[in-house]
Amino acid sequence: MDDSSLAARARDGDRTAFDALVERHYSDCARLAWRLLGRRQDAEDAVQETFLRAWRAMGRFEDQRGFRAWLVRILINRCRTLGGRRSRLRAREGADLEYAQGAVAVDCEPAGDLRDALQVALAKLDRASRELVLLKYGEGLDYGTLSVMLDTSVSALKMRLMRARERLRESLEEDFGGR
Repeated sequence: MDDSSLAARARDGDRTAFDALVERHYSDCARLAWRLLGRRQDAEDAVQETFLRAWRAMGRFEDQRGFRAWLVRILINRCRTLGGRRSRLRAREGADLEYAQGAVAVDCEPAGDLRDALQVALAKLDRASRELVLLKYGEGLDYGTLSVMLDTSVSALKMRLMRARERLRESLEEDFGGR
């Protein structure tokens, strides 16, 4: 059964249909939340809150954007809220300024391989650019879906993505290029 059919049943109160949607999308949501928040515990909290909020809002779900796009939008909002709350707490506790400004919590020592260097480069991007890169390339979302999810035009998305890729390239060259 596809997402639309399951979502329609879940909208009518079918918990089994919603459970099937959770099973289908949980790992993708957990991966994205971890990439956005940088800590497994925070990611798990965000994903659990996302599915709880989705279940409570199923009666208002409209299938124009598709279930996955709707769910990821909820997840991004939860990650923003949770990340902001955690960064304010860390700032009060004297955590480093970079994390307090919203960077992904990763070890910023020189990277041992390209994957680590990419994590560090992603952490250096502003929140909106990091989200866009992860949604486009990590989650494979097309521009049309991203446009609806992020409430912006396709041309603006393409420009933002081009700038984010350029900043990633510069960071990778700076941190990893000489090895």
